[in-house]
This record gives sequence, structure tokens and C-alpha cells, in this order.
Amino acid sequence: MAEPQLSVRSARARDIAHELAAREKRTVAQVVEQALELYKRQSSPRNETMSAFLARLRENAVDIDLEAIIKEGRVEKAQDFDL
Repeated sequence: MAEPQLSVRSARARDIAHELAAREKRTVAQVVEQALELYKRQSSPRNETMSAFLARLRENAVDIDLEAIIKEGRVEKAQDFDL
């Protein structure tokens, strides 16, 4: 049974794949597979809607009233800086 093949008509892609394969002592197929897997992981958006993302942020968020903290004097002036 014939192996699956991928044909890319780019001299630059071929040159880079062969250069990396030689440098890493791996096959061209291994180099291409690794590069595509890395690209897939880095470029794939999360399977999450914007509303789900915002809901997740709200669940983990902590509300802080900065004005109240300043008025209560819970913020100390940094001693190393002139504010």
C-alpha cells in the first residue's frame, strides 16, 4: 500500500526542510510534521466563544475598590521614590 504524500511546490520550503532535516539528522517528513504540529498548536484559537471567555474571566476575577483602599490608608507611600 502506498504511503500518503504531500507535495509542496516551493523551492524555498524544500530547501528549508532539507536544511533542517540535515542539521537535525531527521527525515524531511519528520521535520515537516513537527513544524506543522507546532504551527497548529500556536495558531489554533481556543475552542471557546467570546462570551465563554468573558464568563471565565469573571469567575476568576477579584473586584478591588482602589479608591476605598487609598481612602482607608492601606496603601503606603514607597520610601525609595518621591511621589
